[in-house]
Amino acid sequence: MKEEFIRALKNNDLNVMKTIPKSDLHNHSARGGNIKYIEDWIGKSIARPSDKFKNLHEMQLWNNKNINPLFRGLLGYEKRIEAAFAQAQNDGIKVLNMSIDADVIFHYGYQVEKLIDQLERLHHSFAPNVIFIPEIGFKTSTHIDIMCLLLELALSKKYFKSIDVYGNEPTIPTLKKVYRRAKEKGLILKAHVGEFGTADLVKKAVEELELDQVQHGIAAASSKSVMKWLNDNKIQLNVCPTSNVLLSRVEKYNVHPIRKLYDNGVKVTINTDDMLIFNKSVSEEFLNLYDAGVFNAVELNEIRLNGLADYLHV
Repeated sequence: MKEEFIRALKNNDLNVMKTIPKSDLHNHSARGGNIKYIEDWIGKSIARPSDKFKNLHEMQLWNNKNINPLFRGLLGYEKRIEAAFAQAQNDGIKVLNMSIDADVIFHYGYQVEKLIDQLERLHHSFAPNVIFIPEIGFKTSTHIDIMCLLLELALSKKYFKSIDVYGNEPTIPTLKKVYRRAKEKGLILKAHVGEFGTADLVKKAVEELELDQVQHGIAAASSKSVMKWLNDNKIQLNVCPTSNVLLSRVEKYNVHPIRKLYDNGVKVTINTDDMLIFNKSVSEEFLNLYDAGVFNAVELNEIRLNGLADYLHV
């Protein structure tokens, strides 16, 4: 498989790349599908961003205007989840760690088993070859008491395997109660940090929340000592290159800090984030990094295997 992957990169062969096992460990489910798949369902074109977003807030405003109005109720939500599973299956994703926003439990009448039933149905119907690692996700703007309530509901069925928080950089002391409970239940502990914040915040979040993985974490590249600390403590960063570029966090692929992180021994993976907005699959992310000269083919194969190692014998 290594030789096929290397040939696909060198030949810029997207079709072959799609057949090679990969992971997507940073995927926001309702934004994780292929935009063409959604367009075929609704029977109309969806706008693409005309330029980079200045920040996360600007992206959210664009999403609220161009994406959210197209999907109403549970049918619209479940169709987006279907699209994310179908995209994973089509792109050769063998391990999918996809975040399900905890707020969705409200829309199922607080009956988490109904949500789980639909997730299992969609998984087995549209991505039967994919190892699905369900993740419960929280917006950082959610009140801590609501987080705790929703976490207990999610944990009651022993279905979710990891936890994440996203939005503005997290207020770490407030989240300790939630993360202690998640750790007690054996969840993989993840958080969005270091996408826009500082290297020191990355270290602080990992230490105080006892994170196993960091979503983004690219700010760590600004500190040699933090990178060494991440390496020493075997903390994995699940990086989303196109997201970082289109959110104006990184100017372009060939200066992406993932290279510096890798050179300093930090374990990294390649992921999509919000494919419905950024419109780049995992396969395309690998090809883009190769074409931009960020990594050679052997290095990218090592990164590909990073995302599979905990779940497959590779």
